[in-house]
Amino acid sequence: MSVAKQLWVSAIALISTVIFFGVSGTDIWVQNHFYNPITHQWLLDHDEPVLKFIFYDGIKKLIILVDVVILITLIVGWKKPFLALYRKGLLIVLLSVIFVPVVVGSFKALTNLPCPKNLEIYGGNYPHTCVWEKYPKSFCQQGKIKCWPAGHASGGFAFLSLIYLFRTRRAKIIAGSSAMVLGWSMGTYKMLIGDHFLSHTMITMMLAWFIISLIVYSIERWEKWRKQLKMV
Repeated sequence: MSVAKQLWVSAIALISTVIFFGVSGTDIWVQNHFYNPITHQWLLDHDEPVLKFIFYDGIKKLIILVDVVILITLIVGWKKPFLALYRKGLLIVLLSVIFVPVVVGSFKALTNLPCPKNLEIYGGNYPHTCVWEKYPKSFCQQGKIKCWPAGHASGGFAFLSLIYLFRTRRAKIIAGSSAMVLGWSMGTYKMLIGDHFLSHTMITMMLAWFIISLIVYSIERWEKWRKQLKMV
């Protein structure tokens, strides 16, 4: 599939996902499996140190370390012959690990939607609404809340861009599969501690796909424009 087609497909998939989860009760149905209404506890403890380190603090630090290594590699080896075949791919990965979390974080700041743990049905004080609905007039919100979509998983899904770094089909499949495992591991952990719904992670994944496709499309257009300019 061409990058231009991926842009359209990912955009349609993103919109369809938002609408589906907004009008269906899928989020609540899935999340109910992770919450005990008798003990008022989630399946995993938010403060359990080992799991928190593996799936939150540790994995975030690892992703940041990889991001720094990619940046240094590009800066130091930009004009090196050995990097020529991978220069474009590394640039795509670098831009993706920057822009995917930034865009997702911006949406979180704008949407003002609660986490599952903040909802009345799970012991919180927020009513359940979808992204295009306003809170009831009777609800008094003390401050803005930032839970939609899933910001933590965005760092993992940004590595779907590794598909554009490797050259063989087998390597691309391994890279894409690894990024999916990483993103969903991070997203599932946040679901099991009550921080996110299934839709939050799904939408982050779709956004990552769209943003990465847009980055690749923009780079390819820029390269084409440069070639045309040299021919003039």
